[in-house]
Amino acid sequence: MNKPKYFLYARKSTEDDDRQVMSIEAQLFELRELARKENLEILEEFQESKSAKTPGREVFGEMFAKIDKLDGVGILAWHPDRLARNSIDGGRVIYAVDTRKVVSLRFPTFWFEPTPQGLFMLQVAFGQSKYYSDNLSENIKRGVRQKLRRGEWLNHAPFGYQNNPRIRNIEPHPTNARVVKLAYEEYAKGSHTLVSLAQFLADLDVVSKHGTPLAKAPIKRLLTNRAYLGFIKHSGEWFDGSFEPILTPALFEAVQKVVESKGRPRKRKIKHDFPFTGLFRCAECGSMISAQWATNRWGTKYRYYRCSKKRGHCSQPYVQEGELADKITARLQTISLPDRYTGWMLNKVGEWEREEKTVSGSEVQNLSDQVKANEARMEKLVSTYLDGDVPKEMYLKRKDALMRVLAALKEQKKDFERGRKNWVEPLREWILDMKQADFLSSSSDLLAIKSFVQKIGTNPTLRCKSPHFEFTPPSQFAAERRALLPTPAPSARDIFSLSDSEVSFCGGGEIRTAGRRSRRETVGFEHSSARGESLPPIFVDS
Repeated sequence: MNKPKYFLYARKSTEDDDRQVMSIEAQLFELRELARKENLEILEEFQESKSAKTPGREVFGEMFAKIDKLDGVGILAWHPDRLARNSIDGGRVIYAVDTRKVVSLRFPTFWFEPTPQGLFMLQVAFGQSKYYSDNLSENIKRGVRQKLRRGEWLNHAPFGYQNNPRIRNIEPHPTNARVVKLAYEEYAKGSHTLVSLAQFLADLDVVSKHGTPLAKAPIKRLLTNRAYLGFIKHSGEWFDGSFEPILTPALFEAVQKVVESKGRPRKRKIKHDFPFTGLFRCAECGSMISAQWATNRWGTKYRYYRCSKKRGHCSQPYVQEGELADKITARLQTISLPDRYTGWMLNKVGEWEREEKTVSGSEVQNLSDQVKANEARMEKLVSTYLDGDVPKEMYLKRKDALMRVLAALKEQKKDFERGRKNWVEPLREWILDMKQADFLSSSSDLLAIKSFVQKIGTNPTLRCKSPHFEFTPPSQFAAERRALLPTPAPSARDIFSLSDSEVSFCGGGEIRTAGRRSRRETVGFEHSSARGESLPPIFVDS
């Protein structure tokens, strides 16, 4: 019996080297190992370092040119996003599967079968990477408000603190907190400049990544950082933290009197309340769509949108905001995810996530334990030096050896985490956001509608008072193939049994989770909108 014959394809993006899912070398190793275990015959290997966000990859085109000349071949890749991150290349793969030019697709980290459901999920995978980057900021905001309410630090701990996953917050670093307090005490004397304080810290081995004393700017930020008083800064505003302060208010204020404040706060531009500005271009001349207030003959004020005509004459008429919003929401309604598939898809994503955690958990934990053990040795060494119990020469020699070991361990951990990156979460969020399209189709939150269009829409234009935009690959594919999906849907968990975290992704208000709305039951948890106001209860069908 002849072995299946495959083309092996490996890719990384040259423009994003520090965020690669896996290096080409790692991909090749994993794929060759899979081919050996599954008894797959590799006809030829293709590899390139080029972004897949836009069409035009030479090696990818070369591979498909050879595929077109063969009767049927398989493709072996690490993940669908290695093959395509744009609708053209993704469509090329889908079409090759439909026409049997590609008879098999194999991925170590992605389940695929050549069925309507499988093609649907494959197209979702092609578009999820772009969706994830475009939607990252919005996704992060969902948990930020709750963390601020609990007084939790939002990201990496500032110098002087360390992140503690157990308490989900930061705590004073045993050594660096002492260094911060010492720096403040020295500067409060009034005898230091920013340059001399930088040298003082350099003697304590607090230096830049290049090994030189810190510049004036980071020194000044350290001396004015209210995080050392137990505060959290977010979007230009300070909030009370629940972590332990390093400094007393008296010491902090004494330093502020010594620090020479330079520069004036920038004046903020007055923003007009026009939700859809910055979203559309004129389809006739390509100028951006602007907005302004108008008053009718009865004295009623209303907002309308029109072409800015910055590129010359344009004949496009203006459109009132209410009319524009109605047409946008009608378009969104066309891509709402069929309810009968939501449970099945979420269940499948959950299976992938559990598999991912099982594979990666033990190895990452082992490397993390080794990193923590060596960091503890480093902290003990620095603390001993600060106490004057070890000569500087011996301290520097031991520190250099520990730093090399730590660097090697952290690099191993980073490489492994890149290779085992959890890629299923963006898919889950896309599924849930498609449900949000149904909610927004009857919503009056125009800013939320704009944000949603920006996430999933491409090339939004305005012509003859009507908005025009295409959807990004997963959403567009859903709109086109929805009628082709079989009924009933694949068996899955109860489609009503969404967790609180999953429902929260859908936004506030009334959310339809089944095909009928005759009876409703209030889900008992609180939620807030992106602007922080209280929202009505979420309803699900019963």
